[in-house]
Amino acid sequence: MDGQSLDRSAGWRIEADLLGEGSVPAHALYGLQTQRAIDNFPISGRTIGSLPVLLNNLARVKKAAARANLAAGELDADVTDAISRACDEIGDGMHWDQFRVDILQGGAGTSTNMNMNEVIANRALFLMGRNAGDYDHVHPNDHVNRNQSTNDAYATAVRLAVFESNLALIDSIERLAAICRQKATEFAGVRKLARTELQDAVPMTAEQEFLAFAAALEEDVSRGREVGALFLEINLGGTAVGSGTGASKDYREAVVENLRQICGFPVVPAANLFEASWDMGAFVFYSGFLKRLAAKLSKICNDLRLLSSGPRGGFAEMVLPARQAGSSIMPGKINPVIPEAINQIAFRVFGLDLTVTFAAEAGQLQLNAFTPVIVSSVDEAVSLLIAGMDILGTGCIAGIKIDQQRCEEILDGSLASAIELVPVVGYKAANEIMKAARLSGSSIDDAHALWQSERVIAR
Repeated sequence: MDGQSLDRSAGWRIEADLLGEGSVPAHALYGLQTQRAIDNFPISGRTIGSLPVLLNNLARVKKAAARANLAAGELDADVTDAISRACDEIGDGMHWDQFRVDILQGGAGTSTNMNMNEVIANRALFLMGRNAGDYDHVHPNDHVNRNQSTNDAYATAVRLAVFESNLALIDSIERLAAICRQKATEFAGVRKLARTELQDAVPMTAEQEFLAFAAALEEDVSRGREVGALFLEINLGGTAVGSGTGASKDYREAVVENLRQICGFPVVPAANLFEASWDMGAFVFYSGFLKRLAAKLSKICNDLRLLSSGPRGGFAEMVLPARQAGSSIMPGKINPVIPEAINQIAFRVFGLDLTVTFAAEAGQLQLNAFTPVIVSSVDEAVSLLIAGMDILGTGCIAGIKIDQQRCEEILDGSLASAIELVPVVGYKAANEIMKAARLSGSSIDDAHALWQSERVIAR
């Protein structure tokens, strides 16, 4: 067998690569290059197997490449079929435990690409009735990775993964916005005090407050669709730096269309494959969008925490669902734990955005070597935001109750209605009336009546 032999007594097989021979677990679907990466990068404890959307899309790329190679006359039909079946199995959630490389890795994603190449090759060999490592018949590089580079195959899969994850994120935003609209309808007619800079401002309604939450989120549905579309522009066929070196013309003409048919996304070749091979601008833009969404969510949660503060020493205008006991010593205390969790998600997303920014800037010449940390950062941010929005919607906002009596008492006891006097008596006079009400502790109506009587006397 080319480049490998079996040592069944020890439970290992011996394979060979550029650096020489090495041991791989006998029944592993991955090979020696993956094993070296496992040994080299014991970093985060989180493997690429925990990124199913990336695995699924990289398998789609490999299937599209196999079909393009078949059409170009560069792969046999039986090998293409076995590779395609292995890719489908990975897309169906099989063999994910074989993707053992840490998400943080050197090499611009080469270890991830080779982990996929080796798993597909060895699974294809099994499907053909052969042993793992029998690379004469299906080779990770010569067959599975034929006409590809990590720099276009992996890079394309990464973009498709972000595009697909973004669809799930948008669904989550829409669900949360719908819950906010439902609460707005429920709270229609509840008068309350609006505040600016934590000071009494003007009258408003609870309906208006929750409609504003919904509108802020719905804006990001539109923005999310716009920025997500950037990832449909791919560099597949550009191989190492965008030149297409090492890939045949027939393959390059077929592979993107094959991928479009397999994934169902309207992918298009990048206008400039050299630029697309190193430019991480779309990721910076998208990460900024995630930061924007996180900032909005955190602000909404700040409001919920403030408006529910109490129950007697704070605003106490709304009551959040009681989710758990709030203290190990203070009896009866209930904390706003879900909004607090969302705040922490936002803080994490802000940090991940900074990581993406540094990694995008650090690329050199024709390639960015730091795509793995960009991928892991964006994936983590999206996953946190989806989980956070779902628990915020169902575990908090959906169960919020408004204390209408408390809202109206605060509003009626405030000086917010002074603004309504400005069109009637002018700003200067309204200011005098409000100052008098504040000093005397009276209502705006009483202070206005007194002001009017004093004017009559003065005449």
